[in-house]
Amino acid sequence: MPTRWQLRALLNALRPVLHSSRWWPWLAAVAAAATAVAYLTAAAAPPAPARPARAHTAALAAPLLCGPTDYFIQCYSPGQYQVAYGVAPLLRSGITGSGETVVMPELANVPGPNFTDIRKDLAAFAKKFGLPAAKLTVTTTLAGASAPYVAGTEEVEDTEIVHAMAPGATLDAVLVPASATASAANFTAAVTGLIRAAVAQGAAVVSISGSKGEHFFTPAEVASIHVALQQAADRHITVVASSGDTGAISDDGPPTEVSLPASDPLVLGVGGTALNASHQTGAYHGEMAWNADTDASAGGYSFLFRRPSYQDGIPGIGATRGVPDVAADADSSTAMALTFTGGVLVPAQGTSASTPLWAAVMALADQEAGQHLGFVNPAIYRIAHSRAYHSAFHDVVTGDNSVLWPTGVFMGYEAGPGWDPVTGWGSPDAQFLVPLLAHQGAISGR
Repeated sequence: MPTRWQLRALLNALRPVLHSSRWWPWLAAVAAAATAVAYLTAAAAPPAPARPARAHTAALAAPLLCGPTDYFIQCYSPGQYQVAYGVAPLLRSGITGSGETVVMPELANVPGPNFTDIRKDLAAFAKKFGLPAAKLTVTTTLAGASAPYVAGTEEVEDTEIVHAMAPGATLDAVLVPASATASAANFTAAVTGLIRAAVAQGAAVVSISGSKGEHFFTPAEVASIHVALQQAADRHITVVASSGDTGAISDDGPPTEVSLPASDPLVLGVGGTALNASHQTGAYHGEMAWNADTDASAGGYSFLFRRPSYQDGIPGIGATRGVPDVAADADSSTAMALTFTGGVLVPAQGTSASTPLWAAVMALADQEAGQHLGFVNPAIYRIAHSRAYHSAFHDVVTGDNSVLWPTGVFMGYEAGPGWDPVTGWGSPDAQFLVPLLAHQGAISGR
């Protein structure tokens, strides 16, 4: 097996390709090519004996090898993720996200060699890991897609991670135009349209894996996004968004800043960690801040938004909004396996992985509460300030988000005890956090 440093060297070498698009066409191409091989292999092999699928909890499989051919990474299975983040006990008790809808924006694609069929990908994922069939809907009102089920790697990642952690939830992929990430104006239109779609559908949670540095947006665009987020809060929809993948700088390089929509105080901003858990049982051992030299958990302080009241009194936060609020695994060398058609496995990567994980946790909390909790940041911070903090969260205290860029090293921030601008309050221990969030929601709903 390669060492962590060898893996980082490989991934750094690949990053110019991986990040030529936010949506990872290289990994999709690997998956598409390997899928054809998988079909040929399956056709020549004798049929496998039938294996009953488990109702809600993914089986704890043997260690998984995933990644590029001849350079495999040991990934976690969904079952191991469920254990590591405290979701498994909730699933066994019937809290699966049932009755809740998680909305995710996804780029509308046309058929081609770099794309797959999301229905087949999810079916392969569920079969591989003993999960129930996914409840998938695709909304095309924003993009008018003629091929709604054509999926890139980002869509596979978003949907499979939510399904792994909240297998009873409905997955709604809201397709946005392929140009949605081309400019701040396009990005704004996609986010505001997404929120309107979620409101119209009565969704519980919106999960946004995209981000763009604050300085790219005009005041009118910032205001437009904030108005849409206020509409979501008014309709009791939780909006979860990625803090970004480039540490202390914006997604497209310097300057040092945080990114929208995670920096808006109405959003639960999600950073990244590197998970250390048992590859046999999933037992949680620890986490550190995700930093792969050129990629890292994004975080810092907004220059657009003043400090919200729920961040009052937190050491290190000054007059402006601190980001992120929370975090979870984002390191491709410690990742959950994603499954493509034919059973091809690749590692998840970035805060595009940690964000849907938190969206799934919120769907579990909504089911537990019997209502949509909506804007949860004040409740998250109350729990973190209480004696329950170290039960409900894994406090991530090591690592930083300094990044190496072609123009030099940009110094970021250090993780530490309690909240920090790298991993927020840390990652969830859902078996304790979900009931606490549900209780907070019941109080606020009185």
